[in-house]
Amino acid sequence: MDQKTAQTLFEEGATLIFLNVPEGTEFGIDYNTWTVGERFKGVKMIPPGVHFVYFSAVNIRDNQTAPRTGFFHNFKRKEILVKRWNKKDEDIAEERYTDPDEIARYRDTLRDLDRFLGPYPYDSLKKWVSLSNHVTESVLERLMPECGKILSATQLESDDATRTTEDRAKLAEARKSEQETSTAEQQLPRMHVISGTAIRFSAIPQNYPQGASPSEITKHSMDSSYALQSLLDSSYKDNPKDLLGELQFAFVCFLIGQVYDSFEQWKKLVHLLCTSEDAIHNHPEVYSLFITILHFQLREIPSDFFVDIVSSDNFLTSNLRLFFDNLKESQGVQVGLKEKGLKFKRSLTRHFKWNFNVVHNDEDDPVVVEVS
Repeated sequence: MDQKTAQTLFEEGATLIFLNVPEGTEFGIDYNTWTVGERFKGVKMIPPGVHFVYFSAVNIRDNQTAPRTGFFHNFKRKEILVKRWNKKDEDIAEERYTDPDEIARYRDTLRDLDRFLGPYPYDSLKKWVSLSNHVTESVLERLMPECGKILSATQLESDDATRTTEDRAKLAEARKSEQETSTAEQQLPRMHVISGTAIRFSAIPQNYPQGASPSEITKHSMDSSYALQSLLDSSYKDNPKDLLGELQFAFVCFLIGQVYDSFEQWKKLVHLLCTSEDAIHNHPEVYSLFITILHFQLREIPSDFFVDIVSSDNFLTSNLRLFFDNLKESQGVQVGLKEKGLKFKRSLTRHFKWNFNVVHNDEDDPVVVEVS
């Protein structure tokens, strides 16, 4: 990058000022991760748009890394976002720097801070955009945990009172008496997810309407369009494409945020979209974008994990086979969408050697309700 371009990006791009981060901390933004040096104070030249910032405290002496924590932020042109490290909690401090005068002071000293700011790596921007271009401000508002952070480790607390010494003594006594009558599993600590720390993913609706007849249950089990339309109507009525934003959000939280529950949500959404035949001609734009999104996502799944999700339960190949069959058989599907799907199928066969023409197992069959 030449000096003139760098100067323009510095002046027009956003800046993340991240103060007091300990040397050795793992820090990243989007698709890039570094080990923090002693001079680090943030990142400059950040292009406008949604980005994912994340970090992990590192115990250099024992070479141990804490679970990853991150947050999404929709950076505006020339924006300055200020964060500070909390040494005690080994996390971002809770206070927010929104005072205009304080932000103005940082802007006035931005030139002096320049040598302590790492440049945003533009060589990976295209890849990041391909994984996040449907994650909008509204998608973030809907899905982000109330605590404002993406936490790779599920935050749990005990169902039982353990705050005081007396509480803990009572619990120990109760557990002691339980040991005589309970199983080993029943003796495990009773825990629940701390309120406000979980990602607020959409619940996948039931596959068929309440009070459906046996024949209707069979029909909706073969075609998930009812469930997909119910989800769109309840959560994304104003903009069905925001469902694709949730698909991308889940994938990024899994791939970069290291949140396994996000992978499970990604699988649910992929399955829902792949098994909805009628929806293909009702929402052609959504499905055209879905093909593009999957194309880029499948290129980024780590090879060792890729083997697991393909071979363990045939998740990808079985769902994609159903999708390609639906594209082929569905009446009224646009010719351009069918051609795009066929190109995607050929690309996967060429790249991954997948055979989508194999007859599927009984496990993949839809539910059929017998009527006596």
